[in-house]
Amino acid sequence: MQSQDVAPRHAAASAGAPHPAVDVEQAEAALVEHYPRLVRLAYLVLPPGLARGRRVLTAHALVQRALPRGRRQVPVVPAQANGRQTDPGYSLVRLEVVRTALEAGRPLRLTARPRRAQLPPLFPQVWGLRLFPRSGGADELALDQRLGALSGPARAAYALRGLEQLPDGDVRRILRAVGVEHPEGALAEANGVPAEYPLLDSPEFDPCSLQARPTDLMRRRQHTKAALAAAAALAVCGALVALPDGGWGADGAAAPVYAQNPAAQAALDPARLTKVPATAWQTAARTGFSVWPARGALTGDTALLRRALAVWARPGATVRVSATPGTQTGGPAGPPQLLYAGLVDSARVVVFYDGLRIARYAEPKDGTEGAALDFARADGATGAEASALVLGRADGNVRYLTAPWVTKAAERDLMKPAAGAMDLALADGVTGPLAGSAPQQGTCTSWNVLQLTDAQGVHLATDLGELVPARLTAGRPGDTREASGAAALRDWAPFACSLAAERSAGVRSVNAWAFAEQQLPDGGGTGSWVCTRAETWRGDGTMALAQFRTPGSQYGAVAAKGADVTACGPRDPHVLAGVLWKSGGDRWYLLAAGGRDTASIRATGGITASAQGTQLVAEAKQGAQAELQGTLADGSEISRLR
Repeated sequence: MQSQDVAPRHAAASAGAPHPAVDVEQAEAALVEHYPRLVRLAYLVLPPGLARGRRVLTAHALVQRALPRGRRQVPVVPAQANGRQTDPGYSLVRLEVVRTALEAGRPLRLTARPRRAQLPPLFPQVWGLRLFPRSGGADELALDQRLGALSGPARAAYALRGLEQLPDGDVRRILRAVGVEHPEGALAEANGVPAEYPLLDSPEFDPCSLQARPTDLMRRRQHTKAALAAAAALAVCGALVALPDGGWGADGAAAPVYAQNPAAQAALDPARLTKVPATAWQTAARTGFSVWPARGALTGDTALLRRALAVWARPGATVRVSATPGTQTGGPAGPPQLLYAGLVDSARVVVFYDGLRIARYAEPKDGTEGAALDFARADGATGAEASALVLGRADGNVRYLTAPWVTKAAERDLMKPAAGAMDLALADGVTGPLAGSAPQQGTCTSWNVLQLTDAQGVHLATDLGELVPARLTAGRPGDTREASGAAALRDWAPFACSLAAERSAGVRSVNAWAFAEQQLPDGGGTGSWVCTRAETWRGDGTMALAQFRTPGSQYGAVAAKGADVTACGPRDPHVLAGVLWKSGGDRWYLLAAGGRDTASIRATGGITASAQGTQLVAEAKQGAQAELQGTLADGSEISRLR
């Protein structure tokens, strides 16, 4: 169950249950969501004897290497600060960060093989610059000196107390789990430093907010001369190798040609690109990417198109390649369709479609160094799902290329349902800059979405860090509607920020289903239950979140979540979830609710109660844990979302 005054926790099994198993995807999601906090924790635990620049890079390296291999059992230690939920993935990653940070502080010995954490980090690396946190005040400097006098376990204990706000019992468990033999001694040593915990959130201890200074300039000059000589020799050798085949210049950032297959060569010929007529969509049987015309001022730039196709087939070592989960990055099987070629902000951008994937190539206006290649699945996209593509992101803004049937584009804040939409300029299908959605860290105060109008109505889509924005819908699974209506906007508003958990996951659409409203005891008003479900292009990897909102709260709280489940979806339009809630009279209650087909609900374990109908209210104690089971109207059983 979950407590509404701190952070929601899942309705877990009773005490003594086995520790949950955590897979790498769950741990990665926790690492990305709480990356700044984990890096700050590593920075505080690392020995202050390291230079500040190396300490920063080591903290980042330790966190980036904290993902488990396969599935791991982990004891859940609550993460109570800043509204973070109790997440086994976060507990596991935090445990690994503390363990490796303590290892990094141990001296190297000739008689023992060094641990990876004891060696300088290979990555990340920043050439030519020294990076270090911004300087704090006198109080921060004094605290850093006091922490420097502590042992590694004592620093870890102080950081877990102050940064993570964990009680001593949980700190003891973490230290023991990472191999500290005497955690009580570490806690006692940490008591010698004043509890100035708010200072730990200052820029002095923030390895993500950095200052840059040059390294030794004279030494860099000597190394540069040597590197230039080596590069000249390499260029001569490369020219000798390349000349018989016509050279590499025409293909820009592409790797050398490795095959002379006729079909592959045809796919890379700009003259054979498919270009759809501008009016083809008006008579097409279905409206998808296959009927988009080629747009942009550079559709006739043969050299640009040749480079884009060559890089798609053979991305060189300097090309940054990204793809949504489940998307192949290989070259096209045949000549693809050209959707766009033009100048977007400070880059030349080319967008292709091969029937299954969207491929976007981008290079700077001057040269090809820093070229990027992005892929996204789009098979089966039609109608609203094929209404927009991301052309580029710059300065926190996003520009979209819209479908030819889109007549109007606008920007809307999903968290302000009563506010109107702000029109966006639309020139040759390209929108004006749209402010990006909420950042991945910090307080979520707005969530900007793209609103598109066509002959079929008004649709909403949100940028989740991929080429194809995710469509937003609302309503009972199997009977959803566009999220642009007044009622749908009200349903979405408190839960918009939960979309951040779906970034870069290959999401096709997200539906919000308001499955119950519940009268709260002690005159607490009416709480609302909403299940948000994200569907992916690849079919698996779906995520369902049951969320609860109390009257007057700006945000909803995650009550339960399930990955790769059918709950809240068309195949299983049912859900059951519960929370622990504290009333204004300081009394604790178990609140549980299911969809309209729920006939009864019962709780077992730490709380024993049952009720007929779709809702359950039972008195409880703070921290109580229980299991929920329900019976549907047809007699089948349902368990809580997990």
